[in-house]
Amino acid sequence: MACGSCGTTENGVPKGCKSNGNCGSGTCGSGSNKLAVFDWLSNMTLPSGQERFNIFEVRFKNGRKHFYTNPDNLPITMGDIVAVEGAPGHDIGTVSLAGELVKVQMKKRKITADHEDVKKIYRKASQRDIDIWQEARGKEEETQRKGREILGRLGLQMKLSDVEYQGDGNKATFYYTADTRVDFRQLIRDLASAFSIRVEMKQVGARQEAARLGGVGSCGRELCCSTWLTDFRKVTTSAARYQQLSLNPLKLAGQCGKLKCCLNFELDTYLDALKSFPKQDLVLKTEKGDAVFVKMDIFKNHLWYTYKEERFKWFRLTLEQVLEIIALNKNNEKSISLEEYEADVEIPVKVDFEDAVGQDSLTRFDAPKTSNRKRRNKKKPAAVANNNNKPRTRSNPNQKPNPNQKATTSQKPNPNQKRKPQAKKQPNTNPNQKPKAKLNPNGNPNQKAKPNAQPKPRPQRKPRPKPQGDVKKPEGEAKDIKKPEGEVKKVNKPRRNNRNRKNNNPKNDNNSEK
Repeated sequence: MACGSCGTTENGVPKGCKSNGNCGSGTCGSGSNKLAVFDWLSNMTLPSGQERFNIFEVRFKNGRKHFYTNPDNLPITMGDIVAVEGAPGHDIGTVSLAGELVKVQMKKRKITADHEDVKKIYRKASQRDIDIWQEARGKEEETQRKGREILGRLGLQMKLSDVEYQGDGNKATFYYTADTRVDFRQLIRDLASAFSIRVEMKQVGARQEAARLGGVGSCGRELCCSTWLTDFRKVTTSAARYQQLSLNPLKLAGQCGKLKCCLNFELDTYLDALKSFPKQDLVLKTEKGDAVFVKMDIFKNHLWYTYKEERFKWFRLTLEQVLEIIALNKNNEKSISLEEYEADVEIPVKVDFEDAVGQDSLTRFDAPKTSNRKRRNKKKPAAVANNNNKPRTRSNPNQKPNPNQKATTSQKPNPNQKRKPQAKKQPNTNPNQKPKAKLNPNGNPNQKAKPNAQPKPRPQRKPRPKPQGDVKKPEGEAKDIKKPEGEVKKVNKPRRNNRNRKNNNPKNDNNSEK
């Protein structure tokens, strides 16, 4: 619970402690004040004749707390910085809890008022004490870095996780973790000579180390051990099995490398739900064969079974159906096949969200991909594009000409070019006028075409190599057709030598026409 100064202004800027909830009053439950306790009895007055409890809880670095008595009856409240008894010297800490709730905390930790760990409060810290304390706290990071260098030079199998200076600056506590027993006598000598202080080595576990350093878990919240969890219970893999979780160490392990403490939070609820489910090693006897357990869904009360001989097919059954089969097997009766039971199971329809944002694809705003063919066609010049429009015809000397076939043009009409108006054909009103003679297929207008007359086939001739620039026209092309204006003439580029391998003579030689 936060204090009253943790609010924000109209512009959203934190006021009061200006740390947005992590204030130094000892009442915020996160940030630097780990495992803080809210004094909900602070506004209550004590009964007449009863004195206030004279033991206070003092917090140090990383949530370390101890209990101290106030023999001089100093006016101390929560949040005060006090100088307490150290070993040796004195230490500086902050009062985190006072009043009747300190009794509850001491009872929880099994500490009595006359315990040897309960030491004295000397005085309220002066400004000089606070300056020495802040100066000593500033040396901790550099001391930890140099301590790791000394540790690596000695080759000891241990990890130095944290360093904490005492309030007077005369002593430093080095926290480390190690899997085996380590002889660090030489390490203490090197550290004492390097920093000229008293050295105390304290070994902590992996969970205690994570609780001291803090962090954010996979759930997105601060670690439970560094905020509110005070005791570490034993966590086993059976807790994950009861909750039907995959035994993946990467998912089940926390920041400390051990199993997550939150596996125990819902374990009791799962154990209560599993009381109505049959044991997993129980075999169901049916007419088709024996069936064994595969998996279960505790929330939907569904179980999956498969035959021993045919394990490729799983059958979904409800909890009532499985209990019915077990009751029949107890009476030495075999039930019907699992296929018939599965046909009676009603699977609820999954309701999806109906919002348009959740159903659309994530790539709906991406530009569509264009094919490379369109880009290549755009890069072609106009001359090549016009040349491709010509119909490709090959002359076959053995093919007979068709007299009824109309002459084809070598170019398609240009839609942009204006057509000339043509005079309409007038009917022949003169009876004395003779009709025009039809052209001979060979092209002689004076010679009339005889019906059923077959032209003589011409002798085959070898094609003559024509000079550059001559364009061969297809047979049957009308001579009087004019090419459309604005046509770009095709420029014949000189061919490469590898294409004219058959023609050994040069193109410009006069002997090539002989």
